[in-house]
Amino acid sequence: MTDIISALSSSTSGTSTSQAAAEAFSQAAASDGSSGSTKLSTDFQTFLEMLTAQMQNQDPLNPIDSSEYASQLAAFSSVEQQVLTNDLLTALFQQNSDSSMTQLASWVGMDARTSAGANFSGAPISLSPLPAKLADEAWLVVRDDAGAEVQRQKIGLDGETVDWAGVDTGGLPFADGFYTFEVENHAGGSLLGTTPVETYANVVEAQIYNGTTILILEGGVQVLASDVTALRNPTQT
Repeated sequence: MTDIISALSSSTSGTSTSQAAAEAFSQAAASDGSSGSTKLSTDFQTFLEMLTAQMQNQDPLNPIDSSEYASQLAAFSSVEQQVLTNDLLTALFQQNSDSSMTQLASWVGMDARTSAGANFSGAPISLSPLPAKLADEAWLVVRDDAGAEVQRQKIGLDGETVDWAGVDTGGLPFADGFYTFEVENHAGGSLLGTTPVETYANVVEAQIYNGTTILILEGGVQVLASDVTALRNPTQT
């Protein structure tokens, strides 16, 4: 707001000093409003200098009406409240952002349970199948990253954890890579449908994209945070 007095001095003869002051103050406030409440005291001092300049340069035969001073003070108060409101909203947004990032940081390094599948690298994978309640027979179906079925095996209906060894019927290991799992449910010899199989995978990265929290699991698997059904500390497993 250092150019307010200069703006007053350069005002045209067709504009009153009071009007020029109000316009100059509004323009300066608009340009400096984003700088925060720390500038308000300095701005108010400049504003007082502006009013002093008005009084010194007014026409003695046509003095400025006191209501115009009151109007300018009201304008300054309005701008001040706007700046304080903007500062408050900025602080709230920053607080929310900091809270979101803190929450994201707590996910990294944890084991997340999802039905997105798992990355196989030779070690057995612990699976949590969810058979349908009406099923009298359930099969675990394994698919590769291209969606092709590579194995199926009969499992119990109790939902107990299944360790998938990642080997074929001849005992040879499957190739390393990403695999998905599902339960195929049957009743009375008819297919009822499929239900998901959940697995744990370590969270290596968490990010916010367009307001949505995305987790990157080991092997590069991406899942929505809303799809995670459980978290566990890998050091306690």
